[in-house]
Amino acid sequence: MALTADQQHLKNEFIAVRGTWGDSWEAMLRLDPEFLRAYLEFSAVPWRKNHLDAKTKEFLYIAVDAAATHLYEPGIRQHIKAALALGATKQEIMEVLECTATLGIHAMNIGVPILVEVLEEKGLRSGPAPLSAEQERIKAEFTRTRGYWHAFWDEMLELDPEIFAAYTEFSSVPWRTGTLDPKVREFVYIAFDTAATHLYVKGLKLHIENALGYGATPQEILEVMEIASVIGIHAVTTAAPILAEEAGLPGTAGDEQPV
Repeated sequence: MALTADQQHLKNEFIAVRGTWGDSWEAMLRLDPEFLRAYLEFSAVPWRKNHLDAKTKEFLYIAVDAAATHLYEPGIRQHIKAALALGATKQEIMEVLECTATLGIHAMNIGVPILVEVLEEKGLRSGPAPLSAEQERIKAEFTRTRGYWHAFWDEMLELDPEIFAAYTEFSSVPWRTGTLDPKVREFVYIAFDTAATHLYVKGLKLHIENALGYGATPQEILEVMEIASVIGIHAVTTAAPILAEEAGLPGTAGDEQPV
């Protein structure tokens, strides 16, 4: 079924503003064009203010979509294509993914303090132990390569220096070999920490502080958060094509074509 003039106009506007189209947007357009228009206005805010350059924006979409808490493959593919078209190198995109892969350490950031709390409640711990020379070396290495230290690393370093040393090596690869501006790396951490699928407050605060230290502006950081804010639409981009198909909406993949 052909689009109405209003639907076609909205489709053209969406492509002009967002630079993409696909089955999900087509299904949404046919099911509820007013909702698609509202989403376009919502998602377009950082693309109209442009405190961040277009390539950096695509890096942030990649980060929130590729994060272990989300793993939205259609978005990963779309935004990798867009980043490459904007001149990003495969090394830069790999660096974004490497930074995003550090999300998993939050199991320790959250879990170790709770372990310490329980040990203290049960009388199995009375306070922190002095760091050994090796632990001090690990702390210095982390601080040197990552550019900061935070108190939430203290207990992990004390209780399990082996995992902390391994994490230091793992998380430092993009900081030693990468080419992205340190501010952009901090934006990546902010993006997946603030995303609705993670909401890791301690890390978010830390990486905002780090980004400001690298010269980020409040407007740039707000734009990172605006980009992370749109992942809720994946409820619709995933389900609307299914709804359209199951409901037999004309112009969708589930149509029975006349013989």
